[in-house]
Amino acid sequence: MRLWFAPSSEVPIYRQLATQVTLAILAGDLRPGDRLPSTRELARRFALHPNTISAGYRQLEREGWTEQRRGSGVYVRPNRAAPSTPAQLLDHHIAGFFRAARDLNLPAGEVRARVAEWLRAPPPDHLLLIDPDPELRRILLTEIRQATSFPVREATPEDCARPETLLGAVPLCRPSKTTLVRGLLPAGIELVTLQIRSANAWLSPWLPAPPGHLIGVASRWPEFLETARTMLIAAGIPADALVFRDARQPRWRQGLELATAVLCDAHTAAAPGFPAKPHAIVFPLLADAARVELARFSGAS
Repeated sequence: MRLWFAPSSEVPIYRQLATQVTLAILAGDLRPGDRLPSTRELARRFALHPNTISAGYRQLEREGWTEQRRGSGVYVRPNRAAPSTPAQLLDHHIAGFFRAARDLNLPAGEVRARVAEWLRAPPPDHLLLIDPDPELRRILLTEIRQATSFPVREATPEDCARPETLLGAVPLCRPSKTTLVRGLLPAGIELVTLQIRSANAWLSPWLPAPPGHLIGVASRWPEFLETARTMLIAAGIPADALVFRDARQPRWRQGLELATAVLCDAHTAAAPGFPAKPHAIVFPLLADAARVELARFSGAS
C-alpha cells in the first residue's frame, strides 16, 4: 500500500495514516486479513515517531477497521460491512479515486492541486448545453427540460470564450462534440456527455410498417430528416409512402393531416399548431441512461 504524509499539514500525521488506511480498505487495496506494516517499519520508512504510528493504528482499531493480534501485528478486520450510509458511500468513492491516482503513479502534490482546483469551483446552479447546431440545441433542450427540473441554458462553442458563460454551469454535450467542448473548458469543470439513442434499435418495434399508409416525417433539424429518410427507405418503406416536412418552413404542416402517423422530434411535437389528426411518433434523441443521469440533478437545486 502506498502512503503519503504531509508533515506541515494541519491534519495530524496519525489521522493522515488512519484516513489513508480506511480509504484503502474501502477501495479494496487492503482486504480482510491483510497485515499492515509494523509500527517500526513505517516509522523508519517515513522518519516518523513510532508513537505517531501507534496512535494511527489505535484510531483504526477504535473505528473497527483493524484488529491487533498479539505477537503478530495489525490486521484488517474480516467481514467489515459494506458501506451503506451516505458518509460511507462517499468515502468509498473517494477511495476509488485515490486508488486510480496511485495506479497512474501520479505525484501526490499534483493530485492535491487538481482536487483543490475542483473544490474551488463554485457549486453548479444550472446545466449548460453546448453545441454549434441551433436546431439540435432546441430539440435537446426540450428533452432535457422533460428529464430534469434543474435549470438548463444553452450556448455555442464561441460563447464559452466568455468566462461568465461557464460560471456555475455543468456543461453538457453530445458524444460527437466531446473533444471540441472539453477543449473549451478550464480545469475543474465537470463535462457530462449525453448518450444518444440508437435509431436502429428504436425503430425496430415499428417495422415493418403496414402497407397502404402514408408516413410523415417532420423536424426543424435537417439531419433528423435525412437520417429518417435513410433509415425508413432502408427498412423497405417505399419512397412514395413518405412525406417529409422541414418545420422551419412557413407551410410545413400542409399535407401532414393525410398521414397515418408523423415521425418527429420532441421540439417539433410540442410546436403550436402541430397537426392533431395523425398519430405523433416522437423519436427521443436522448438515451434512457442520459435521462436517468439528468434526473439526478433534479434534487440539486
